[in-house]
Amino acid sequence: MNETGRRDTGRLAVTTGVVAAGSAICLATYFAVQGPFGTLNDLANAGIGLLSASLAWRLRRELSGRAANAAVGAALTGAALTAVGSILVVSGTTGFFFAGLVSSIGFAGIGAWLLALTASDRATAWPRRLRMVGRAAGLLMVLGVAVAPGIPLGLDDMATAPGWVWVGFIGWLGTYVAYPAWAIWVFLVETRASDRAVRVPGEVGA
Repeated sequence: MNETGRRDTGRLAVTTGVVAAGSAICLATYFAVQGPFGTLNDLANAGIGLLSASLAWRLRRELSGRAANAAVGAALTGAALTAVGSILVVSGTTGFFFAGLVSSIGFAGIGAWLLALTASDRATAWPRRLRMVGRAAGLLMVLGVAVAPGIPLGLDDMATAPGWVWVGFIGWLGTYVAYPAWAIWVFLVETRASDRAVRVPGEVGA
């Protein structure tokens, strides 16, 4: 990847991280004061998914082997599901709880891609702690698959939801905390690496 490509990847990553963090803030604000923040959170969730799909597609050549296409496919499918979840609740087709089940599975797909990416050769150029944060985010997000049975069951009431659904909802900690931290850190690493690569030829020529 050339230096312009690294910078563009960094910008896309930080945008993803900022939107994810903003979505978490909107959700917390909604529970505190209500208002339009719930809808903003729903729209931002779809934004996280679409930005993640763009990032996965941009980095698709960094993965190799049979798992590469599956990982990118999981991210793209997951992004589509996050958008569907947001559409369901914003349109009033379902309640927020059922829409959250759909989005959770979507983010689980993105988490699977993130696990593959952090295990790739590309990730060896990143600091070990950055890889660890990415893996933690991916593992947490993948927990979202635990809510899958709730979709055919039509679960849409938080008060009566079975305990196993809440296990799946732990995945949101990955989406709202670990994933944005990883994405913003990727921006810093990629930008610094690009800056160093640009400066070195100039120093040699001086």
